[in-house]
Amino acid sequence: MTSTLTHRAIDAVWRIESARIIAGLTRIVRDVGIAEELAQDALVAALEQWPESGIPDNPGAWLMATAKHRAIDLRRRNKLLERKHQEFGRELEAQQEMAVPDLDAAIDDEVGDDLLRLVFISCHPVLSPEARVALTLRLLGGLTTDEIARAFLVAEPTVAQRIVRAKRTLSDAHVPFEIPRKADLAARLASVLEVIYLVFNEGYSATAGDDWMRPALCEDALRLGRILAELAPNEPEVHGLVALMQIQASRSAARVSPSGEPILLLDQDRSLWDQLLIRRGLVALELAEKLGGSRGPYALQAAIAACHARALAPQDTDWPRIVELYAELAQLTPSPVVELNRAVAVAMAFGPAAGLELIDALASEPSLKAYHLLPSVRGDFLFKLGRFAEAQQEFARAASLTRNARERDLLLDRARASAQSSRA
Repeated sequence: MTSTLTHRAIDAVWRIESARIIAGLTRIVRDVGIAEELAQDALVAALEQWPESGIPDNPGAWLMATAKHRAIDLRRRNKLLERKHQEFGRELEAQQEMAVPDLDAAIDDEVGDDLLRLVFISCHPVLSPEARVALTLRLLGGLTTDEIARAFLVAEPTVAQRIVRAKRTLSDAHVPFEIPRKADLAARLASVLEVIYLVFNEGYSATAGDDWMRPALCEDALRLGRILAELAPNEPEVHGLVALMQIQASRSAARVSPSGEPILLLDQDRSLWDQLLIRRGLVALELAEKLGGSRGPYALQAAIAACHARALAPQDTDWPRIVELYAELAQLTPSPVVELNRAVAVAMAFGPAAGLELIDALASEPSLKAYHLLPSVRGDFLFKLGRFAEAQQEFARAASLTRNARERDLLLDRARASAQSSRA
């Protein structure tokens, strides 16, 4: 195998195994930053040795064993105590006095629990949303700082700084490597789900740049969601989020033209929708509902997405049901964006004039002042009502607000079409 192919194989193995290795090491050293450094040491060793010796039969086990040996060496040389505060040294001595199992045994136990603990640490509310996203993609997604920076169109040093600060914040806050207790679980789980959905949404509808979608981010979010569903199988909202992401991701091939232009939902060729993802999404949604309790925001959004997925054609969509679901979502998590989406559903179910009435009630909402979808949706309603000159102004305003080049072109096209209709 050539060196290039070997390096590609190492990259693939690292994406799959890095989270498990870091999670196992974090349980031992109690510091996610040190754990990642030890795992990176193992990766460097693979990059040095595998091109010569060949890829091992079980590359993940090789990386784990190498990282484990690095941890043992670190402990033997007492470097761990040098890098931690005196308090950590006392904790380590206390652990030794309590006859903690040897490192080899400890690092191989409870892999699932370790991964779940790592998820909760990466998405800890003590971190900013941007830091949570960066750290989650780094530790659980196996992405490099360069890959994260390119995905979110920010400078690589900015991402690196976020990750460094996040690790330092976790260390300074003495965040324990544990699954939150029941009293704190709901709030912490909400943070985890928020991070995963933020990653997915950035891939599904890129906020900036030249591409309408970034499929790799959607794939990363889906993988993280599925891992979380395996680790927390009794949490309805976890399955709700997985359902939502899978149903939305099923439309990916239909959302972009061969030349990269966006295709809106009602204009999509539904034969291109991925039926396997839809079936998986519907199964996950059914599981979320079977687990009982009131539906959370992700399960509700998944139910809305399911209405679209079940419709063979746009005119078959159960828009009154979607209006009901958005009303339920608005009661659960009130927000101007939810109201904007509800207005779209109302317009589809009861006509553009009814939708416009709801939209106009949002006109003074400060949080939507720079939100390009507000004038975009309003322009659509005005166009359908034959108020073309006003529609042109709204589409032009929306185009000026978006930071995505593909979306800007789409909105400018709609502004031109409105102008032509106005002159006709």
